[in-house]
Amino acid sequence: MADAKPGNAAPAKKAATGAFTPAGVSPNRRARRSYTIRLWAVRHSRFFEWFYHRFANAFLMLHPLWNAIGYGRVERPITFIERNVKGLLFDCRMCGQCALSSTGMSCPMNCPKQLRNGPCGGVRANGNCEVEPDMPCVWVQAWKGSQNMTGGQAILNVQKPVNQSLRETSSWLRVTAEAAAKREAEKKEVQA
Repeated sequence: MADAKPGNAAPAKKAATGAFTPAGVSPNRRARRSYTIRLWAVRHSRFFEWFYHRFANAFLMLHPLWNAIGYGRVERPITFIERNVKGLLFDCRMCGQCALSSTGMSCPMNCPKQLRNGPCGGVRANGNCEVEPDMPCVWVQAWKGSQNMTGGQAILNVQKPVNQSLRETSSWLRVTAEAAAKREAEKKEVQA
């Protein structure tokens, strides 16, 4: 065990602690694959920003349907879809308060320290994480991704702390409900 590397390269040590390691998939290979897709998403952050704006508008147009069915009823199937789509593309952790659009399409919840407002002081000289040396720092990637985006200055906005009660819920539905409520409030304000 003397030649084992720290971080994701130590599967035996992780397995000994009871960490989940699926059969037939090495943690290194699984991690590299998720890093590769995550880094691809960051490189294409402008496209994802463009797509998300259209997707959010379409979801908002479906608000009457979500409202008629009931947001509580559609929560489970939408959360399932959101978890799988965002999990594949962004290695999403389903915190319920998605900040991808303001962090260059790099999910801050992938940070081992779960920092939501920038990197810690331990980013390595090569841009990798101090806790997981094989992993590119989420915030270095977030900065790169935000530079590609038209709304890239949003990375400078301070994020609220994570509300743990929203974990494993759909941020898509919450953003849609909030946008619909804001739209209704603006309508009432204009009419008054």
